Amino acid sequence: MTQARGRTEGSPARLGVPASPATLAAPVVQGGRILIVEDEPALLRALRINLRARGYDVATAPTGLEALAEAERQPPDAVLLDLGLPDLDGTEVIRRLRTWSTVPVIVLSGRAGPGDKIAALDAGADDYVTKPFSMEELLARLRAALRREERPAAGTTFTIGHCVVDLAAYTVTRVTDGVHVAAAADAVRLTPTEWRLLEMLLTAPGQLVSSDKLLNAVWGPGFERSTHYLRFHMARLRRKLEADPPRPRHLLTEPGMGYRYQP
Repeated sequence: MTQARGRTEGSPARLGVPASPATLAAPVVQGGRILIVEDEPALLRALRINLRARGYDVATAPTGLEALAEAERQPPDAVLLDLGLPDLDGTEVIRRLRTWSTVPVIVLSGRAGPGDKIAALDAGADDYVTKPFSMEELLARLRAALRREERPAAGTTFTIGHCVVDLAAYTVTRVTDGVHVAAAADAVRLTPTEWRLLEMLLTAPGQLVSSDKLLNAVWGPGFERSTHYLRFHMARLRRKLEADPPRPRHLLTEPGMGYRYQP
């Protein structure tokens, strides 16, 4: 196992494997289908045991290509993804997955550098956990990712400028003279990061959402000061959605505090 592939050698406990069965004595049953993409047998076994003990349905894949095929064959509710896979880098797996799926992806990696984290999160990962990690922390992050993925009810739509956003269907349609333009060529395409930011704002209409909260939810812990990420992506959202992006009416900035969706 080489450092280049982000492996962390050591005892099972340092890989996140419980030292004894005690942590499984009173599991909190959750449920949902989880795809584990990991080629390290000891860690894969520990993840599978812990997740199944808590009521999750678990599928596994040792390579990136097998993971993509499995996700397409039977879509999971969340993906736990190692970056150091034998065929594809995990970041490339995320990019390919994001061309057709918004499933939550939690990266598990021994790569602790900020460049690796930023690349994975910008590719569409929802969270990044560095090896070695606590199994309980990983399970808590998984529960949080699954809660964020709970979709709004069908028919929940929001109007921004000349666009109607349907959060349940992940679609944005333009409205011209009261008529929805459904042609594919006219569809507004949002990135996974843009969708996550927009959803947090739209589901709190009229309320201030702090920059810290947005950065923590979208990019993860440790990014609370990376406000330039928010400025960049909010500017892109305004260009795509607002009728007059330089003078937005709906996606508002509260200087020094955060952002607000004004219906």
